Amino acid sequence: MVDFERARAHMVESQLRAGGVTDASILARMRAVPREEFVAAGRRDVAYVDDIQWLGRRFMAAPATLGKLLMLAEIKPGDSVLDIGAATGYSTAVMAGLAATATGLEPDATLAAAAAANLATLHLGNAQIVVGDIDRLGNARFDVVVVQGALDSVPDAFLALLNEGGRLVALVRNGAVSVAHLYVRSARGVTARAEFNAFLPPLAQPKDEEFVF
Repeated sequence: MVDFERARAHMVESQLRAGGVTDASILARMRAVPREEFVAAGRRDVAYVDDIQWLGRRFMAAPATLGKLLMLAEIKPGDSVLDIGAATGYSTAVMAGLAATATGLEPDATLAAAAAANLATLHLGNAQIVVGDIDRLGNARFDVVVVQGALDSVPDAFLALLNEGGRLVALVRNGAVSVAHLYVRSARGVTARAEFNAFLPPLAQPKDEEFVF
């Protein structure tokens, strides 16, 4: 039987720190959230491998990739955060421990239900799951938006979700390579900068018609 607490500690040291994640709050949060509760039932024993975890056509990012994206987002304790492509809620649960509020957006109703149950089990009262696309968010705006999947380009509708001073992080594909970008909204508009290469599958998988940008 896997010692999950030990596996989490090993993930933090051998994947996150080794991969360049140095923010103490992110390391502590990912050390605390039980990743094994968010993967497919038959994959609990390999929940902490240094790779993505597939959940049907959706997925969870590899731990170090998620950690680096969260570092880029610079989430503050008072921030409201939107997690686009929340899947079963692991990334939302991590962000809930870094921010004032965390909202996970997931178009797959089955995964969204699992995510809501997972957040409830962890008693995360500052986290919620919204089922559907960004239209379901109404007029909500956020200080941070994190996109759990690679994009060909960031839709204007995603950037419109940002408060002034807000940050969006996403992987943008450039041929065979994806590059993590940081977008920041100011009174003068949105600026962007490229930061590091990383890998995530596309946000919208083939045959997945539920994502509407």
